[in-house]
Amino acid sequence: MSYTINRMLSNTSLDEADKRTREALSSKGFGVLTEIDVQGTMKKKLDADMPGYRILGACNPDMAFKAIGIEPRVGAMLPCNVILREVDGGVEVSAIDPVASMQAIENDTLHSVAGQVRDMLADAVAAI
Repeated sequence: MSYTINRMLSNTSLDEADKRTREALSSKGFGVLTEIDVQGTMKKKLDADMPGYRILGACNPDMAFKAIGIEPRVGAMLPCNVILREVDGGVEVSAIDPVASMQAIENDTLHSVAGQVRDMLADAVAAI
């Protein structure tokens, strides 16, 4: 089982991919709670150069509330991370597959919610 939902955006800048990704996530009820500039952090902390790489922490409040109600410690696995990384020819967008990440928790009701979130994220990634 793959653990991410992926899309390649050819001939697209990281900033343009970021804008399009946020818009697509928003259209499916997700907000971006966190943003990590991995490229900038590695340069600052390690003086290491790498291609552009951002992690967006996306959350759908309704689904997060439902999941926490089912399994209170699931918050350790939230929000749903979406990465944007510069690759040859454009930017690859990868969203976590919540079904794959929730396999560690034995709770069929939670797995059902994870399936709904996966479908929403897949729709968002396809719409970018």
